[in-house]
Amino acid sequence: MRALFRKKVTWAVLAVLAVAGAFALWAFQPWKLFTSSTIDEALPIAETQVAPPATTSESPQPTTSGTTPTATPTATSAAPSGPKELASGKFVSQEHTTSGQAAVLELPDGQRILRFTGLSSSDGPDLHVWLTDATAGGDWFKYDDGRYVKLGELKATHGNQNYVIPAGTSLDGLRSVVIWCDRFNVAFGSAPLQL
Repeated sequence: MRALFRKKVTWAVLAVLAVAGAFALWAFQPWKLFTSSTIDEALPIAETQVAPPATTSESPQPTTSGTTPTATPTATSAAPSGPKELASGKFVSQEHTTSGQAAVLELPDGQRILRFTGLSSSDGPDLHVWLTDATAGGDWFKYDDGRYVKLGELKATHGNQNYVIPAGTSLDGLRSVVIWCDRFNVAFGSAPLQL
């Protein structure tokens, strides 16, 4: 009887340990300590626009030689206008070593994007990009206490990448961008952006 009881307890303990181990693997994803990803998105630019040919409203007058001059239309092309930088800052490390540059850009059509250049960070579970009203660096518990704008999941741990800022989003008072681990509520790194 005792042997049967011990067997049941042993199997119950093993079952609990297996469930706990599976949960720990899901939550912490320890293999991400050894993985990384790279993306190289182009900087958005406006297309070159060509003005329509110039036209004349007057009737051509004959010249002394008897020929009628022809108007030569001229095409003017506008130089491509690039994005306007609204704010930029360098990443500082927090829970994980993070470096690179972040900038908020306004495109000629009024759309605003957040751009990372030369980003280098660690991989982790459930990483997101937020604009926040908290200052960059320091205590990382502050980022989800105030105002923040979620821009989506982190596309890659390295490289150049763009995140669209939703139309109508007020940037007033936002002071930084943070790479945020939503699962464990920690900041991997942040950059100051005075908007």
